[in-house]
Order: sequence, then structure tokens, then C-alpha cells
Amino acid sequence: MHYPMTIAGLERQLPLCKLNDQLHIAAFIMFGDTELTTACAQALLDIAPEYDYLLTAEAKSIPLIHEMARLHGDAKYFLGRKKKKIYMRDILEAKVTSITTQGEQTLYLDGNDADMMKGKRVLIVDDVISTGQSLLALEKLAEMAGAKICGKMAVLAEGHAATRTDIKVLAPLPLFDAQGKPLPIQ
Repeated sequence: MHYPMTIAGLERQLPLCKLNDQLHIAAFIMFGDTELTTACAQALLDIAPEYDYLLTAEAKSIPLIHEMARLHGDAKYFLGRKKKKIYMRDILEAKVTSITTQGEQTLYLDGNDADMMKGKRVLIVDDVISTGQSLLALEKLAEMAGAKICGKMAVLAEGHAATRTDIKVLAPLPLFDAQGKPLPIQ
């Protein structure tokens, strides 16, 4: 089963994935789709507020944020990493529970990155907002770093997240019943 969708002017077929016996989600993955990544990056930049730095969570949004930074002429962007790296110092961390990843995770921000973000306008970007937990963890990291969060954006907002007014998105993405029929967004 697939869900046909137009995203940033491009037609794509999103595979439906069983979450449980009653619910399916559509998988939106930009990895390897350079045309879609560039189109989404430009469409988000077209509606983005003024910012100094971009911040996202590892890993699915990395191509998106990289392309946004490239198109905007940014020399640097930041990642909430899923694992501590030996080169990181004075690490900040925030817990996250995501719908697409089993169990609780921690996102880590290098202290060097935190120092650069301090007092700067940071735009938080993600590929899909579902429960909003990844976004919340990124907000916590930015706040701990002393950054000013100037906005939050995503390509798609899934299910109830589509009703949020604090996040700019390109399109809503429904949840699906066991037969693959879209559920109303509430």
C-alpha cells in the first residue's frame, strides 16, 4: 500500500507502514531523493523566518538541513546527535521518545556548537513532525545553549501535529487505518 502525495510540487508515493493492528503511517524518506530534498529545502526557505543557524536531529533530516544551508549560503548548521562522539566536549543532552524509533533516545549537542549558538537566532527543522518529541528535545538543547528559537519547521506534519500553529509545514500527512484509508486530521 502507498499514499500518493504532492510535496513541494513533486509527486511521490509514500509506502504505508504498520504501526499496530489499527494504525498505519506513511513513510516519508528523503534519503537518496535529491530532487525532493532540494525542492523541500527551497520551499521551507521561502517561508522561513530570519535566522542565524539551523538545527535538526540526526539522521533523516540531515540532507534537508544541509541543502537548506547550502541554498541559503550558510557556512554552518547544527545537529542533535544520537550518540556522543569522542571529539565532543561539554555535551548538552535531552531525552526523546519518537514514534519511528523504538524506546527512549537521547540527543546530544557539542559544547562548541552550543557556544556558537548562544544568543543567536536558531531555526529548528525536521522532516516530519508526529508526536513532536524530537522537536521538543531540540528546543531543550537550543535553550540550554542559550539560543533564541526563532521558529520551527517541517516538511510534513503527521496526524494531530497538522493542527499545531507553532510549526510551519509544507503539508499535512494523515494517519491511516488498517486498510490504508486516510483518517481525518483532528
